Amino acid sequence: MMFGSRFTRLIMLGAATACTAIATLSHAQSVQPLPARDGYPTEPIRFVSPFPPGGGNDATTRWVTSRLMEATGQPAVVENRGGAGGNIGAKAVATARPDGYTVLTGQVSLMAVNPALYSDAGFDPLKDFKPITQVNAAPLAIVVPANSPIKDFKDLVAQAKANPGRLTYASPGNGTLSHLVGVVLAKEHDVPLTHIPYRGAGPAINDLLGKQVDALVTSTSSAAGLIQSGQLRALAVTSPRRIGVFKQVPTLEELGLKGARFEDWYGFFVPAGTPPERVAYLHEAITRTLRSPEVSRLIVEGGSEVVASSPEDFNRQVREDIERWAHVVQLAGAKVD
Repeated sequence: MMFGSRFTRLIMLGAATACTAIATLSHAQSVQPLPARDGYPTEPIRFVSPFPPGGGNDATTRWVTSRLMEATGQPAVVENRGGAGGNIGAKAVATARPDGYTVLTGQVSLMAVNPALYSDAGFDPLKDFKPITQVNAAPLAIVVPANSPIKDFKDLVAQAKANPGRLTYASPGNGTLSHLVGVVLAKEHDVPLTHIPYRGAGPAINDLLGKQVDALVTSTSSAAGLIQSGQLRALAVTSPRRIGVFKQVPTLEELGLKGARFEDWYGFFVPAGTPPERVAYLHEAITRTLRSPEVSRLIVEGGSEVVASSPEDFNRQVREDIERWAHVVQLAGAKVD
């Protein structure tokens, strides 16, 4: 397994996009307030994003937290705790006091893939957490620098086959959905790309722009702003349909890769043992925020669709994805000790 040193420098391009979006929100319509219940909340709520700044997890967390105070009356503080494919941040929340003041921003790779990939991820996604809500459903995007000689997905496939093992793709880390999509492309669709893992989408994007890797598989929310600004070009998306700002980008199935559908999601979790009434309060406050026109717009413009599900529906989604992605991990033959 490959991990770099602790990534602390803010990726300026991603930060600029996030700051612009949050500044826009500050002038938009307010989220309807939700009165405190039984003395909760009375202090700031901490949201742990288990990846470095600059990626989709971080951006999604900040889009929601930037307006959540209007619903709860309390500040929502974001803490980035990256490392080990998100396991470090997840374990920190799993072992946090279950009082409703610590929330994890999870995603498919963290909650459904890592338990199968790691011999000891440090947490159990079903036993150690209570789900609050699924934020969105989103494809992954395969992107290259705008000035790359690779003009479309057919170019990528042709160059990979002509130079087996030499064409590289970055991912936000070993075992992430991005990594496993590359595995499926190689094993089931004969697209031989070499995987280069990073500690989050931010540093991966940084090296892609610096042409230290040839391509990147990442969340649409990580890449949307850079595609709109003309710095990246999207070759394909993994969804069953075209959505958001990626409507001009073909899906893998449209390109002839049968069954190549992979949807990512982000969602919020609290430690197991958190009182049900506090889970219910957080669910209502967060879903109000997600359904507000301005936050919904940012999510859609990031290339995904708003879900805002119930805790019960989200729990079912997590269980289904754990079963599905355990199979893909087995296909990959991947294991991290």
